[in-house]
Amino acid sequence: MARQDQAKQMRAGKGFIAALDQSGGSTPKALKLYGIAEGAWSNDEEMFSLIHAMRSRIATSPAFTGDRVIGAILFERTMDGEIGGKPAAQYIWEDRGVVPFLKIDKGLEDATDGVKLMKSIGGLDALLERAVKAGIFGTKERSVIDAANPKGIAACVAQQFDLARQVLAHGLMPIIEPEVTISIADKAEAEDILLTEILKQLDALPDGTEVMLKLTLPTKPDLYRPLVDHPKVMRVVALSGGYSRDEANAHLARNTGVIASFSRALTEGLSAQQSDAEFDAALDRAIQSIYEASIT
Repeated sequence: MARQDQAKQMRAGKGFIAALDQSGGSTPKALKLYGIAEGAWSNDEEMFSLIHAMRSRIATSPAFTGDRVIGAILFERTMDGEIGGKPAAQYIWEDRGVVPFLKIDKGLEDATDGVKLMKSIGGLDALLERAVKAGIFGTKERSVIDAANPKGIAACVAQQFDLARQVLAHGLMPIIEPEVTISIADKAEAEDILLTEILKQLDALPDGTEVMLKLTLPTKPDLYRPLVDHPKVMRVVALSGGYSRDEANAHLARNTGVIASFSRALTEGLSAQQSDAEFDAALDRAIQSIYEASIT
């Protein structure tokens, strides 16, 4: 019954998905933006403890509920840990009404044909089985497009959908994320090619199959409307991709039916040095602004 309720919320709920899945490579930068300098930890365990404390502070804030935050993407260590005295995924769903997802990719290969494909994910089936037992609803997997290269983009999208089929076989909902780098000169052309390749892959999926898509905010507003309306797409969400929160919200509001899945744009302005009242107020303002852009 919980999965049916979660699917209903993801398909039609008003709000956005919080990306709380900073990996080992991006964690130092996330902590620095949160007001914790690199010298504050001496090993990876201490670093991950600090980022887990930040995520826990967000998830337990009165501002963080399913009324506006319909889902959250968790890092594997977060899934394996506790928030509010409960297993993390259980807490955010049962206590906050937020649908839990899990980041499963393990980083990127070196660039080939203008794209960075995902590295092989060792032990993926075992990880997906753990995710199901932990109460995870779906997964998120990221690769990167750095050029409007048709061969590279086709390979990137094909890899994403191959992995999505493996995720679907475990009863989980894949969020497919072929990120287009916002600073490239041929971004609009890359997005046109990406749309074509995604539509090809969607058409090849069996009827009744659904996936989710997490895409860079496009240069052309409403470019991804065919994906929003596609019967095999549960939801299209957008990453902030390095835009400030105000910039990301402005771009998002120009794309009908697309909702946010922001990371840095969500945590912008939050600080370890803030009192709980200051932190909760800042998070509430951030959530409200992203919520409003997502329902426009």
